[in-house]
Amino acid sequence: MGVFEGKTMVARILGKLLFMVGILPTDKVTEVQRTDLVGEFVGHTGPKTRRVIKEAEGGILFVDEAYRLIPMQKSDDKDYGLEALEEIMSVMDNGKVVVIFAGYSEPMKRVITSNEGFCRRVTKFFTFDDFITEDLAKILHLKMNNQTEGSILYGFKLDPSCTVKNVENLIKTETNEKQRKEMNAGLVDPLLVNARENLDLRLSFDCVDTDELLTITLEDLQNGLRLISR
Repeated sequence: MGVFEGKTMVARILGKLLFMVGILPTDKVTEVQRTDLVGEFVGHTGPKTRRVIKEAEGGILFVDEAYRLIPMQKSDDKDYGLEALEEIMSVMDNGKVVVIFAGYSEPMKRVITSNEGFCRRVTKFFTFDDFITEDLAKILHLKMNNQTEGSILYGFKLDPSCTVKNVENLIKTETNEKQRKEMNAGLVDPLLVNARENLDLRLSFDCVDTDELLTITLEDLQNGLRLISR
């Protein structure tokens, strides 16, 4: 799946839950990707990965896009991703850190089959279905209704015509299934940013209606989607 802060949000919630029930001494989640673990030269990866593991102790180590640790071709002997994975696997039995490996379902199969001890240590697998267009429309409304001060959309609102149903129909019309599958909930943030920019561009310089200046319309959302589709 993609994100409505999706995988990361679930990891953070899990961290809080494990802390609340006393399984973990802290609720911290250390989020890393391949570049945080893998060095460029021989001998760099082990120490780099161990530093990250040490930092994550007492909480959750969240390895996003974990399949990037596994080379696409087995003959790639210059890739140190497997070394990083083996370092992580070596500490998973000591109880000092909970590890979550996250990524798209198909490429994650490379991770599962790359290490003999993986399925022995990783015993829980969760698959999140992609959001449907109605979900994406609801997420857009949630984001607009929960803008924090400092956000580029703080103070903006949706025009009454931007109902969940109308936004859902827009997303269906202006995007294709491949785009929605690849971006998933990651579609919403750039859509809103593009829509706000479209609002700025279509208003005249002498517009003094504060309400109009801060109201995103269906037209703005439509043009925002078309920019993404390009």
